[in-house]
Amino acid sequence: MSLQIRWQDVESLKQFDNALKALGSKKMRQAGNRAVNRAGDMARTQVRQRLTRQTGLKRPTIVKAVKVSRSSPQTLVYRMSAHGGDISLRYFGARETRAGVSAAPFGKRSVFASTFIKAGWWPNRVTKPNWNGQVFQRTGTATETGMDRFEKKKSGVIIPNEMVQGETRDAFRSTVARVLPQRLDHEIKRLTKGVVS
Repeated sequence: MSLQIRWQDVESLKQFDNALKALGSKKMRQAGNRAVNRAGDMARTQVRQRLTRQTGLKRPTIVKAVKVSRSSPQTLVYRMSAHGGDISLRYFGARETRAGVSAAPFGKRSVFASTFIKAGWWPNRVTKPNWNGQVFQRTGTATETGMDRFEKKKSGVIIPNEMVQGETRDAFRSTVARVLPQRLDHEIKRLTKGVVS
């Protein structure tokens, strides 16, 4: 008695052989590239949504700040990056109140005591055109002429730091973990005309 394996359907063998040849070619890198870019684009959408909520910045600001470098068949790397430092408080819906400026960095509105946007004394506050809506705080020192020195008030929000922590990081990881295998499977099926999945 012996065990034998026979191909009953020669056409299936040819089809399988052609599928394996397709996978061994540069087409596989192209398929991988398409899968990486699709997963990356979906993760980018999630990162923008979460980063908007996490930082308290408006979506157009986030879109402008987060740069994307898409994958190629040679690199198979999709990269999102951001540069910059501590963002001025003015970008967080800042408005002046008697107690200080009210703004919403990190998506949480609060009043920053002893900060201001306008000049003068209450109730006769004046907008200074060259201040550009910035939020200032006094430094506690004076100039030679006796005027108070003041500086721009920062928010504590640094986009590059926020991208790699909390809800934004988790959304990126979970989207890629879910979408990349699905897209790669889809591209392999397409490349091999459904023979390999």
